[in-house]
Amino acid sequence: MPENTNPQATPATGKEPKRGQEKIGQVVSTKMQKTIVVEVSRRVAHPLYRRIVKKRKKFYAHDEQGLAKLGDLVKIVEHRPLSKLKRWALADIVRAAVQVGAAKKQ
Repeated sequence: MPENTNPQATPATGKEPKRGQEKIGQVVSTKMQKTIVVEVSRRVAHPLYRRIVKKRKKFYAHDEQGLAKLGDLVKIVEHRPLSKLKRWALADIVRAAVQVGAAKKQ
């Protein structure tokens, strides 16, 4: 049997264990300390009418350093429960939002 060089691999399958889900969405609120609200949109076909419908859901995510700003496109990953509603953590800022009304240096 070939020796498995991956330390993360499981002995039974030789593959890496399946990680939690990842989602990409837009930050809609940063009013709480170390918490952001991310709205994830997806397009699905209506079960009866087969018309494409846009569905949205909000997720509370942990942002330890407070890096995410309102309007940013971010990637969140599944995490152990941190509070009653918070089960996601900020993984990366995909695209920073343009901050309107920011102080300009002249």
